[in-house]
Amino acid sequence: MRSRLFATLSLAFTVMAPTFLNSSVSHVRGDEGMYLFNDLPREVLKERYDFEPSQQWAHDLQLSSVRFNSGGSGSFVSSNGLVLTNHHVASDTLQKISSKEQNLIEDGFLAESIDDEIKAPDLELNVLIEIVDVTERVEKAVTTPDDAEAAAKQRQAEFNAIESQSFDATGLRSDVVTLFGGARYHLYRYKKYTDVRLVWAPETAAAFFGGDADNFEYPRYNLDATLMRVYEDGEPAKIDHFLRWSPTPVAAGDLVFVSGHPGRTQRIFTVEALEYLRDHRLPFVLDFLRRKEILFQQYRLESEEAARRGRDELFGLQNARKAYTGMLAGLQDPQTIAGRREQQDRLTAEASANPDLKPLVKAWDEIAEIQSEKAEQLPRSVSLRSDVFQYALSILLLAQEDQKPNADRLAEYSDAGRDSLLTRLTSTAPLYDDVQRVKLADEIALLLEHRGMSDPLVVEILAGRSPHEVAAEIIDGTRLDDSETRRELIEGGLDAVLSSDDPAIKLARIIEPEYRRLRSIDDQLSEREKQAYAEVARVTTAVEGTTGYPDATFTLRLAFGAVKGYRENGSDIEPTTDFAGAFQHAAEHAGQEDFDLPASWMEAKEENKIDLSTQLNFVCTADIIGGNSGSPVVNRDGALVGLIFDGNIQSLTSDYLYTDQQARAVSVSGVGIQEALRAIYNAKDLADQLGR
Repeated sequence: MRSRLFATLSLAFTVMAPTFLNSSVSHVRGDEGMYLFNDLPREVLKERYDFEPSQQWAHDLQLSSVRFNSGGSGSFVSSNGLVLTNHHVASDTLQKISSKEQNLIEDGFLAESIDDEIKAPDLELNVLIEIVDVTERVEKAVTTPDDAEAAAKQRQAEFNAIESQSFDATGLRSDVVTLFGGARYHLYRYKKYTDVRLVWAPETAAAFFGGDADNFEYPRYNLDATLMRVYEDGEPAKIDHFLRWSPTPVAAGDLVFVSGHPGRTQRIFTVEALEYLRDHRLPFVLDFLRRKEILFQQYRLESEEAARRGRDELFGLQNARKAYTGMLAGLQDPQTIAGRREQQDRLTAEASANPDLKPLVKAWDEIAEIQSEKAEQLPRSVSLRSDVFQYALSILLLAQEDQKPNADRLAEYSDAGRDSLLTRLTSTAPLYDDVQRVKLADEIALLLEHRGMSDPLVVEILAGRSPHEVAAEIIDGTRLDDSETRRELIEGGLDAVLSSDDPAIKLARIIEPEYRRLRSIDDQLSEREKQAYAEVARVTTAVEGTTGYPDATFTLRLAFGAVKGYRENGSDIEPTTDFAGAFQHAAEHAGQEDFDLPASWMEAKEENKIDLSTQLNFVCTADIIGGNSGSPVVNRDGALVGLIFDGNIQSLTSDYLYTDQQARAVSVSGVGIQEALRAIYNAKDLADQLGR
């Protein structure tokens, strides 16, 4: 189950990854590819599947696709604003709007009427409206390419200027996206929806049936789906572009498409970069995840209410831990590195024999050197992963960055991104003191473990106290758990922030100089790496031809593939499952809590309401990764046939290597969602809205 945490962690523990694939369309394997909507693989689709997507087909799919700021994908599925996504993508919102009295994430929810739909406190959905190539403008702005620090500032200044001018001209969220290792820059313009309300969610027992044991496995029997609705001016939004709903289940061999927002891939990475992942970054991340998993397991044992409050966090940690374990296992297979080494040696040998390309071969040495520097940076981070601290640091940085010209600000504090930032900082989602104390105390303890008790920053933070004492004083004394207090502080500007006696703000003021110093180092490493990979891109293009698609950037992409089973451990795995299989799976694991289907399912079965032959899940060969969760799966006609919610265990190497021998994307079937709404949840009217 590719959770939003899995997608976000890919961003949190690494310098920003360059984006380029070192293979051309003619070199891609099977159904490999996460293609830009302004550069679809029309020739490949025509040759392989005898399908030619029309401009209208692509345009309608693009405008029907939705990005969740919590780290996932979705799609419009009705003209009155219904949005389909995964239960695990929506779980962040479900957790925030739940309470001790009403546990929506566990018990599920169905709005009986429009008036009963529950507003999300801080959710932003983005719809890609337009892509503009701004490569020439960005390249002209960088006048000192040999000075990494200056070049990074010049490039970021131009990004800020482009985004601000675009926002002023269109009113649309505007993001400059780096593609192909800096060989191309595109401006993405998005329509934003910030009034998003929950309509329906199944019980966790149905959405995550099989629990951690079945996670990243197949066959699956999950109803990992949720429906939300977007509003404008207090009324359900009128949506012109939405997906029709196919009444026909998929069959083996069917061509399907996935339109979603894959988070980050690293298929450009050199051998040395992959070795850095294998030997440093992934073990570091896994140590962090295991630590936090144990922390929240212990916290949830304190009470029934603690179990509810910590459920979503623990779920995300367990999901990410299993995902990263699979990724690391793939890199620890000697054949993975050997295959990439052979490809890299061939590429550099051909380049070295070409007088025009030979000077560029030094880029591989530069990338290798950068990996050593990145390894040194890993344990130095001071970005304490605590909600209260993150609010405090963001408010402090916002106040400081507001004093600068827009072009000179850090990327997330520019004018163009201000509305989205304020949505996050003024969220009305509850913060629980006990959770915050646990998180902050452990983050401070981790900081001193990495830096040592004698580190000047650690000494200043502790001031003779233990991490638990520091965390307790901050959480008990802060007022930043109140959204109105945060809003007032933001509106008060730098003077208000610098004069604040709030203990969380005081901690942020202590840490901020070191945060900026480390961020500057990361930015310089990123700039050097970006320039090196741009040279790798030039060599690759010259040797292998025009590239087919860039690495993933949490922007809209189109993948394609066939509904197809596979062989595992000598057995044939069929590509589809049904409701009958779900009940059989539950019976085979009787007595195991994660395999108990909810009462609503059992009652519907006993009353013969469910057509047990209805398709529930299926797999296909489409190329997906974390961030694709919630992506619609459509057929040749552009009608929805499924909902991506996972990949199998063999797909976990997809960050850096695609294969369709066994790797599969796992979906909830569209017909299964409608059958559940009608037969189990007594939501016939809602089911009838889908696709209309």
